[in-house]
Amino acid sequence: MLSSLAYGLAVVLDLFIAVIGARFLLAPHSAAAGYGVPAKPEGDRAYLAVKGVRDLSLGIVGLALLVFVGARAEAWFMLAAALIPLGDMAIVLRHGGTKAAAFGIHLSTAVVVLLSAALLFAA
Repeated sequence: MLSSLAYGLAVVLDLFIAVIGARFLLAPHSAAAGYGVPAKPEGDRAYLAVKGVRDLSLGIVGLALLVFVGARAEAWFMLAAALIPLGDMAIVLRHGGTKAAAFGIHLSTAVVVLLSAALLFAA
């Protein structure tokens, strides 16, 4: 049961971040608004694309680790990857985003990613 939950949550998180990455590539301005710091209409496309490629790649790497290496490697990956939403939280707070977005989206994501790491270590 614990193993199924650990693997299931890891797959959902990996797919989730890959979808977010794809959204930043396909609909960058609406994705940025959902991130918590809206992008300027006349600029920022390159940086939004960078975020899209980063997130899409992280999701694929996470899935590859889980499939080809196993739960322990994925757990270490999740533990390290939890730094990203914490950094995103700081970015949102520093650049005029709302506390609701910073804590509700990014801090809660970091907590869930850390929970996933703990479950994978226990599996």
